[in-house]
Amino acid sequence: MVIKQDQRKAKRLVIIGGGFGGVNLALQLKNDPEFQITLVDKNNYNFFPPLIYQVATGFLENSNISYPFRKLFRKYKNIQFRLGELLRVDPATHSITLNNGELPYDYLVFATGAESNFFGMENIRRNSIPMKNVNDALEMRNVLLQRVEQATITQDPVERKKLVTIVVAGGGPTGVEVSGMLADLRVHSFSKDYPELKGSGAEIYLVDGSEHLLAAMSESSQKDTYLALKKMGVKIKLQTRVKDFTGEKVELTNGEIIETKNLIWTAGVTAIRFPGIPETCYGPGKRLLADPFNKVIGLEDIYAIGDTSLQMHEAAYPAGHPQLAQVSIQQALLLAANLKSGSQEKPLKPFLYKDKGTMAIIGRNKAVADLPHHIHFKGFIAWFIWLFVHLTSLISYRNRVKTLYNWMVAYLNKDQALRFIVRPGHIPED
Repeated sequence: MVIKQDQRKAKRLVIIGGGFGGVNLALQLKNDPEFQITLVDKNNYNFFPPLIYQVATGFLENSNISYPFRKLFRKYKNIQFRLGELLRVDPATHSITLNNGELPYDYLVFATGAESNFFGMENIRRNSIPMKNVNDALEMRNVLLQRVEQATITQDPVERKKLVTIVVAGGGPTGVEVSGMLADLRVHSFSKDYPELKGSGAEIYLVDGSEHLLAAMSESSQKDTYLALKKMGVKIKLQTRVKDFTGEKVELTNGEIIETKNLIWTAGVTAIRFPGIPETCYGPGKRLLADPFNKVIGLEDIYAIGDTSLQMHEAAYPAGHPQLAQVSIQQALLLAANLKSGSQEKPLKPFLYKDKGTMAIIGRNKAVADLPHHIHFKGFIAWFIWLFVHLTSLISYRNRVKTLYNWMVAYLNKDQALRFIVRPGHIPED
């Protein structure tokens, strides 16, 4: 009887999005009788975005970096999962509309992350390969492998070069990591698997509008990354952007044309607008303006964490915090504590971001890492730190074991065996 009373008193917490922020918020409040939690996501699994590119290039399978929500939450009586897509928010009635029903809430938290930003360039949106989720990664793997297979049989050398030349737009961590991985594949794997393509003129370009790669990292990391990629044969074009892509050629802002069928887009992200949320609640990049406690300014009982949240109260981050996993996790943990404190009428704590460092992998035994107190590593040490941090950050023990095994095999063999072209067949209608 006591349990039923506690359940009636429990606050209904609805979390939209099951990434770093959403999952950590839910787990931080697990088995807490004050909260009945519903996590809503359009996928039925959590995935680890920093390793998406390794799925795309065949070094990992999607199951290595993904884990089903229902299995993750099955032990916790106060957490449930709802497969659905948000259609509308009604702040007045404290309810949301999904594509498969409605949900009431006492507290609503947006933890939806970000999506690719094509800056209004429709040709690029339609023809390029984005890199934001598991579906994108599998599509990239399928497309690139099919084009390499096609290149082995074409008799036209110009067409063959277009099929195997790749342009990566965006010189941030994802763009650098994709370029480095592709360069390693070209040397250690494709040269063995596709001897027909010897002398095809395959090239890898990395294009960015900034003066340096990894603009958010230290000068040492920028220099080390540039030199390492150049040595690996990547053609780097800085202070220029991709202007257009027809599916046959990439046009750059400096007037240069690169003949290719492959443009991988990592050049920008944007948050998502939610019908029902007033326009005055949004800031640059469509991010929700939030106060120091992650409450959306101008709304009651609605919060935003992670990439979709824009807080400008910290002097060190006047334009908002970087859209990184650590920001999402730290905001989730503090919001959980503040929700508990609020329910007990205790004072709330403002969010203060603790920078734990930034790193990027370039290739085999090559990486850069910027740690607190201006500590910089490069080469094998940085590569090992990157592997350790990402391995321990995976959500389950199973994911860690499978990923470690695949990495060990790939490292020892200088190759991997996950280059499968897998496309779902036609599903007949009922």
